[in-house]
Amino acid sequence: MKSKTLGKVISQKQLAPGIFDLVIETEIAAEAGAGQFVGVYTKDASALLPRPISICGVSDDKKCIRLVYRVTGKGTADFSGLKENDDVMLLGVLGNGYDIEELKKCSEAGGKGVLLLGGGIGVPPMLELAKELKAAGVKVTSVMGYRDDKTFLLDEFEKHSDTYVASEDGSVGTKGNVLDAVRENGIEFDAVCSCGPLPMLRAIKEFAGDKPAYISLEERMACGVGACLGCVVKTKEVDHHSHVNNARICTDGPVFAASEVEI
Repeated sequence: MKSKTLGKVISQKQLAPGIFDLVIETEIAAEAGAGQFVGVYTKDASALLPRPISICGVSDDKKCIRLVYRVTGKGTADFSGLKENDDVMLLGVLGNGYDIEELKKCSEAGGKGVLLLGGGIGVPPMLELAKELKAAGVKVTSVMGYRDDKTFLLDEFEKHSDTYVASEDGSVGTKGNVLDAVRENGIEFDAVCSCGPLPMLRAIKEFAGDKPAYISLEERMACGVGACLGCVVKTKEVDHHSHVNNARICTDGPVFAASEVEI
């Protein structure tokens, strides 16, 4: 479902410097899942397009979505001022998320489970995935990467998975990136899912080798519904819309099999 709808702010709090946790009651929560995103409109009438924000969580009653985001510009700064009971306009649900059934099959075949890797603001989307995989009976291992000891959401990952952490400055967990932590702790897996900066995703694609790897691509988006072709990635397959070897991240993704995209 892709519709413009009015939501109501249930709560908002700051988790770390520049990182905010926003819970919105909205009818589109009923269709939301791990790996998908929504477009959030600002109050600024001159800003015609919504800002894409990944879904961090969906409430158990499927009435609310949770968005954990970083303030990076005027739009997200505007969101950070939202208060309880404020109205907020949303576009969604957008994109294709992670295939829980496919990941469950991978885990059952190998018995080692699914590895989740998140870096920076790619951490929040992994939380709903951890929750959904655990609910499906899948063994989950999470390795989250941060700049420093501001490990937002890490305590929540521990409720759904075996959890490890890496930090760039070495202040917590393994010093380095998420793959350094995987190697240091000897973590084995049947499939890997990841979200984070492009250099991280490139390294994960190579690291996964022949094992199934699914990546969520972060990209600046305009329309969010596939019309403008402003967010594309090179693929092996020809896109039926553009008739070239491109896929639209906003509609064909943001989650792709790593083997199918050139990054």
